[in-house]
Amino acid sequence: MTVSEIRSNPAIAAVDLFCGAGGLSHGLLHEDIAVKAGFDVDPICKYAYEYNNGAPYIIKDVAKLSGKDIKKYLSDADFTLIAGCAPCQPFSTYTHGKDNSSDSKWGMLYEFSRLVQEVTPHIVTMENVPQLVKHDVFNDFVTCLENVGYYVSYKVVFCPDYGIPQTRQRLVLLASQYGHIELINPDMTFKKLPSVRDAIGHLPPISHGQQDDNDPLHKSQGLSDINVRRIQESKPDGSWKDWSEELVAECHKKEKGATYGSVYGRMSWDKPAPTITTQFTGFGNGRFGHPEQDRALSLREGAILQTFPENYEFVKPGNQVYLSHVAKMIGNAVPVTLGKIIAKSIKIHLRDKYGKPE
Repeated sequence: MTVSEIRSNPAIAAVDLFCGAGGLSHGLLHEDIAVKAGFDVDPICKYAYEYNNGAPYIIKDVAKLSGKDIKKYLSDADFTLIAGCAPCQPFSTYTHGKDNSSDSKWGMLYEFSRLVQEVTPHIVTMENVPQLVKHDVFNDFVTCLENVGYYVSYKVVFCPDYGIPQTRQRLVLLASQYGHIELINPDMTFKKLPSVRDAIGHLPPISHGQQDDNDPLHKSQGLSDINVRRIQESKPDGSWKDWSEELVAECHKKEKGATYGSVYGRMSWDKPAPTITTQFTGFGNGRFGHPEQDRALSLREGAILQTFPENYEFVKPGNQVYLSHVAKMIGNAVPVTLGKIIAKSIKIHLRDKYGKPE
């Protein structure tokens, strides 16, 4: 089905809260779920979302949305879905144990819950970091859904099991008014976990600070002279501990710094990539060094490892590509393939219950 056909006669219509550049929406759309609108506060994501998903991107704080704002997009379907990934930074392991209890993003899951109660969609899905399950806000979210009649299930997903070439782990929740629903099990027919080579090994080589003539997103961050020397001495799956003594930063020589062994490393060709964060274009921000080229990942490589299609556009043609802006869109996204898995799970659930959708 084409995008227009999906939207003109939807079996399932959805809205995507905290939609960003559209990773979750694109996965849902790929499985014929009509995503009617995305809501987010970041204007930088608007072009990418609308161009690739053909749906309006509404720049509005979810806390200021009402159920009425959402219902108008869901009026012409057999089944309705609210999907989203509330901002996860307060719960992430990358906060290194900081107390983020005053972070305003903690409340976004309560706003998500409020909107579900006001709209009462048939299906709800939420994706987030695994650490969220340890916090009261998640327990409150689940309890609220159950109290208003939803069956709720959730699980922590190891992304390579679902064909996603990075060691990302994510929490996926599904809820239905119609009874038991859960994420489908991985298809383990592939003989090995998806690798960096499988995903990006075909891309043309580029140097640090350069971009490919045919793809402005195949662009990497420039390196200082000392970081060029450092990456030249780096090994796949290694770290700064592989370098000559004079290249090791003073902070890493201290007792606390010695524990950060995963920074300044190269990826391995034949393993999944590490979790793609918003800082994946920086050699010093994780094990984001290319397996053999002396540079960090390019924007396009990061997007592919997040399972965006290779032709996914993040910047309007002719506009300048800002590494930090695009890396943020990519790193914050739900992997597209995970969106597909969620969509398939919903369709199987509804088919088993009602014979729809086909």
